[in-house]
Amino acid sequence: MSAKFLKETKDGTLLLVYVQPKAKKNEIEGIDEWRGRLKVKIKAPPVEGKANKELVKFLSKLLDAEVSILRGETGREKDLLVRLSAEEVKKRLGL
Repeated sequence: MSAKFLKETKDGTLLLVYVQPKAKKNEIEGIDEWRGRLKVKIKAPPVEGKANKELVKFLSKLLDAEVSILRGETGREKDLLVRLSAEEVKKRLGL
C-alpha cells in the first residue's frame, strides 16, 4: 500500500490528515483515498483551536513524537510535521 498521506522531509515526515471534530472518541479512522489523507476523529469541537490542540496531543501521544501543524489551522485538511521518519510513522500507526 502506498502511503500518499506521508511525505519524508529534512525535518521529519509531513503527515496529511483530514480531521473530523466532535466525534465520540479520538481515533484514526483510516485512509481517505479520495483526499489522499489519513482520517482522524477528534472529540473536541472546532472552536478556539480546541480540536487542533487535541489533534496534536492525540497524535503526539500515539506516535510518541513531536507533532506540529504546518498548514490548515482553520480547515479540516491539515498538514502536520512529525519528527520521525515516514517508515517509523507508518509502523507506529500500524499501517
